[in-house]
Amino acid sequence: MRRKHVLAATVAVLATAGVAAGTGFGFADTAPARQSVCSGSVTFSAEAGAPAATSNRFPVGTRLRVTNLDNGKAATVTVTGPSGSCVLLNAAAMDLVREPGKNVIRRNLVERLDGAARPGGPQAGGDVRPGNAQPGAGAPAGGVDVPAGGSACSGAITFSAEGGAPAATSGRFPVGTRLRVTNLDNGKAVSVTVTGPSGSCVLLNAAAMDQIREPGKNLVRRNLVELLR
Repeated sequence: MRRKHVLAATVAVLATAGVAAGTGFGFADTAPARQSVCSGSVTFSAEAGAPAATSNRFPVGTRLRVTNLDNGKAATVTVTGPSGSCVLLNAAAMDLVREPGKNVIRRNLVERLDGAARPGGPQAGGDVRPGNAQPGAGAPAGGVDVPAGGSACSGAITFSAEGGAPAATSGRFPVGTRLRVTNLDNGKAVSVTVTGPSGSCVLLNAAAMDQIREPGKNLVRRNLVELLR
């Protein structure tokens, strides 16, 4: 009887060691996967300066780490102001993580470094928090006025490197939604259809951005986004 107990204990120890060794050598992976605090693609603005970001989710001063899962490169940034995206990198931050010739990072991990994600916020693969609608200020001469109802999205609008006819992706509106985006600084507007999800309330593709942008600018700060019925 004593010999049986000793044998059983030996088998249990060996089994435990085997699992530990298997995990260490890549045969098993019991480590929990990290979740992203933002969903959708990450893109960038033409903002200069040290690596930084803007956000419609996190307050100014929040520190984030953005990792490009396709090349393993990461950038640690501080939120410096609001935008229409969960995280919108500036040019210097994007240069740290981008792949040559690409203006969007589809496979990414965004981690908050100074605390837990806000309750109810988006997780990887989950629902995306809608952007808050905020009325814009009146436009200067040459621009256009914002209607009383305000814009359907808040914050600056940027674009991805997607080709094709003018279109957009969105973290707020479902596929098939038609939107009109107006640059309030020059009065130019483009009508687009949402073709997929992104981390922004509205993220234009290259063709749509070209119709409303001002020369040399990759960001439309003063804008109006209207839902077309």
